[in-house]
Amino acid sequence: MPAQDTTSHSAASIYPQEWLDEWNWGDHRISFVRTSNTTNAQTAVLIHGFGACKEHWRHNVSALTEQFNVAAVDLLGFGSSDKPQSRLASEPEVDGSTLYCIDLWAQQVVSFLDAYKLQNVQLVGNSIGGVVALRAAEMLETQSTPAEGVVLIDCAQRAIDDKRVAEQPPFRALGRPLLKQLVRQRWITGPLFRSLARPSIIRKVLELAYPTGAGVDDQLVSVLHRATTDSGALESFRGFINLFQDHLAPELLERLTTPVRVIWGEADPWEPVEQAQRWTAFESVYELKTVPCLGHCPHDEAPDQINPILINMLCTAISNTTGEPE
Repeated sequence: MPAQDTTSHSAASIYPQEWLDEWNWGDHRISFVRTSNTTNAQTAVLIHGFGACKEHWRHNVSALTEQFNVAAVDLLGFGSSDKPQSRLASEPEVDGSTLYCIDLWAQQVVSFLDAYKLQNVQLVGNSIGGVVALRAAEMLETQSTPAEGVVLIDCAQRAIDDKRVAEQPPFRALGRPLLKQLVRQRWITGPLFRSLARPSIIRKVLELAYPTGAGVDDQLVSVLHRATTDSGALESFRGFINLFQDHLAPELLERLTTPVRVIWGEADPWEPVEQAQRWTAFESVYELKTVPCLGHCPHDEAPDQINPILINMLCTAISNTTGEPE
């Protein structure tokens, strides 16, 4: 598949041009922003959620650059990165197709760190980006180059996964085989994607995700909509909605030794804070900070409130690693 033009007027209007860059990951072109604070060797890598992009960290990157080198990467299939044809796990391999999954995106993050020789890294993930951050942290542990920490922001709990079917109401379980058959079909996923990928619908979803209403502006709607107009955007959508058997955050948290800290909007309409509170039982989870009134993307809904919390968590992880007092 030919590489796409990843030049983004939206990105250029949000971030300084000198921060914008591209990276060839195998046959795929990846878009990212990267700052450089030469006085600090610590790096924060920001990982967006489903349907989002590096611009979703528009209110956080500059705040973090005061103390960290910062990178925000468009995951394959999203933002201004390439969006290859999807291949489901049960489908035969086709040249140029991609099995969209947590391992794919986690490996992308790990490969990015290696390509740019980034060290003293902490991974910050929102929504499905949180699961990607956890899996990437596990991969880094396996290769004996562990991250200094992970910060989850309203991490996706993936209630649709096959491993959580028993938690669903009986009528949902009964209809599940039909649902899984339907969302495999491009003649269904294509029109569904096009019906959802409209500015008016994107705005309504954002208003649900941002219960205070703060942060839902024309810039955000434009940024998220622009990526949906790229060739192949419906393919990553198809790949994502067919993730019925993939990593779950609790399973990763149970295996990790990397310190994990958690920020959660108490009014998140999709990811109940009660489940996140149960994660504090894992030895890897060092801290949970819940924030009243905020929703699924508190870092963008109320950056003035979240940035100090995030920076404190990142600095605390460094202090614990170096043995300095908190």
